[in-house]
Amino acid sequence: MTNETIQTTPVTKYHAALTLVETVESHYTHFIPTTRHLSGQRQATQPHAQAIEAIIDTAFWTSLRREEGLAPRISLAFLSPEQAMQPLLFGQRLELTTKNLTKIAPGVERPGIHLGVWYEEGELYVWGTTRQLPYSCFVVDVTEPGVLVIKHKRGEGPVKFKNMAVLIGEKVKVIDESSAHLPDCPTLVTSLLGLEPSSSWNDPINALVQVAISIRAHRHGGALLIVPSGTDAWHESIVHPILHLIEPPFYGLSELMKQDLSTKVKRQWQEALQEAVDTVACLTAVDGATIIDDEYELIAFGAKISRPVGKGPVEQIVVTEPVMGSKASVVHPTQNGGTRHLSAAQFVHDQQDAIALVASQDGRFTAFAWSPCEEMVQAHRIDTLLM
Repeated sequence: MTNETIQTTPVTKYHAALTLVETVESHYTHFIPTTRHLSGQRQATQPHAQAIEAIIDTAFWTSLRREEGLAPRISLAFLSPEQAMQPLLFGQRLELTTKNLTKIAPGVERPGIHLGVWYEEGELYVWGTTRQLPYSCFVVDVTEPGVLVIKHKRGEGPVKFKNMAVLIGEKVKVIDESSAHLPDCPTLVTSLLGLEPSSSWNDPINALVQVAISIRAHRHGGALLIVPSGTDAWHESIVHPILHLIEPPFYGLSELMKQDLSTKVKRQWQEALQEAVDTVACLTAVDGATIIDDEYELIAFGAKISRPVGKGPVEQIVVTEPVMGSKASVVHPTQNGGTRHLSAAQFVHDQQDAIALVASQDGRFTAFAWSPCEEMVQAHRIDTLLM
């Protein structure tokens, strides 16, 4: 993109948009050279500073408007019509304004639809929509009033985007990729940060990533316990009888994950995987915890967590978040959330080879795992990675 000046006419500047320009530019400066080996991938144009600021600014003010009483939920992607595959082109381009975005929002709010934004003679405009984006394409999602997710396209795997930052009003949360290099960082978090080679999107851990995303999406809150297969030790931490025991266990997700790589790249397999993922995730909305083993066999749902006889209550946990500027803090479990969070922390405290995922109705999402380095339960706040 050239250094020509892009004209924008926002009523009031959104300060957070300006603060993020350097972050996004720096991200692309370091990211693009590492992806040049992907010669078979269509590469997007790196966004210019003025385009970054203008798109974020306009998206934010659009998020605060209403159309027929509803808040806009749209996705803006920076690419030309020529860079898109099978684009839907508007007969007349739209100026990038809050008014135009609000009016068109009801027709483009479904997941996977992106409004294409490009420039000509220094002016940004919306040219149409597309469902397929080139690699590294800059995207701004309006998820709810005052909340934006800044991301880029990173492939065609189960998790297609890599979050760079989340904006909540004037609060800016920039994703800290270096947190994945901490000795106790779970593979789930590393996977969400997108620091593995692209082939790893076929690894089993990404089924867990998809389950986490699906749990958060149903917005009922929920808890998922992942226990080791081949052992019954975790039974000591569950109230018996288990009301909703699955007999025999549901093998749908497990069988799909065991299929070979040549099958996993097919659309039919991916659709079947999403159905199996949603089957597990939906059950977490039921009061109690859903239980699967590390081979993805569904064991039970609605299970009640209890402290084993002779075990003491969990007294402290270490809380982390993969966000720049955040520091690990040791707190009492009750300071980290409600009943679900406390129960999950107790479960992992007693069953140190297990993992617990907990979603709140407000969108907070925490992964609990035992930290050998800290010798206590570690609570990883990962909602910024799932949006």
